Amino acid sequence: MASIASRLRASDEPRRLDRHSILGVLVREMINFTAYWKSTTFSSSVEPTIYLLAFGFGLGALVDQIDGHTYVEFVGTGTIATAVMMSSVFSAMFGAFFKAEHQHTYDALLAAPVDTEEIVTAEALWIGLRASVYGCIPMFVAMIFGLDPAWGMFAVPVIAFFTGFGWACFGLIFAAILNSVDHFSYVTSTIVTPLFLCAGTFFPISTLPSAIEFAANFNPVYHCVELVRGFIFNTQSFGDVAFHVSVIWAFSFICWRIAIRCQTKNLIH
Repeated sequence: MASIASRLRASDEPRRLDRHSILGVLVREMINFTAYWKSTTFSSSVEPTIYLLAFGFGLGALVDQIDGHTYVEFVGTGTIATAVMMSSVFSAMFGAFFKAEHQHTYDALLAAPVDTEEIVTAEALWIGLRASVYGCIPMFVAMIFGLDPAWGMFAVPVIAFFTGFGWACFGLIFAAILNSVDHFSYVTSTIVTPLFLCAGTFFPISTLPSAIEFAANFNPVYHCVELVRGFIFNTQSFGDVAFHVSVIWAFSFICWRIAIRCQTKNLIH
């Protein structure tokens, strides 16, 4: 009887990364998203589209081709990674900060059988799902202006999801460790902007100084750009794809674990 009772008590205890808890947080996010999806969709889709049109047709008038592709095609595939990063890191950073500090949403969730590991995981999964949609918008715009359809485009939402998951966790880290929204500008200026500019989005990284070109190999935005272009243009080998995927997965996993640790310290006093 004692062993049966112990097994029953163990089954009642919440499990680590309990799928029901994660699903509950996801459903909550989906329901809340219906109240502000228009503004979020507008900001997440218009900015990369402006980059595409400004650089694609502005510099495109001066640049003939890059690696055998028109400049609009080159920039159009590159801004997909930009859209993924922008729609993920800022949504996570600002959203998590206000939920924790002003709305006390996470306090309410922690009162239920949900822990910070499940909150972080659910938040990142939800933002990753959104990124898989928003990341495709520049691709559709580029198709209007000459990018040829390709079977590899079906891989873009998958690439955007995993990359968006990592960037969401990245944003959750700083939402936990910074104590003011004003401090987010430091992250934007010193980390996000340099990574986005040195990712091969608007020009090949081979044109950069050798030190910066080497550092780009550690830039997840660059690997997202290379994966997207490789699938759409069918120009990469299996080894190249495996390398880029490995870097993105490593980035996502490391940021996920750090985000859980930081959010736990921030929320559990």
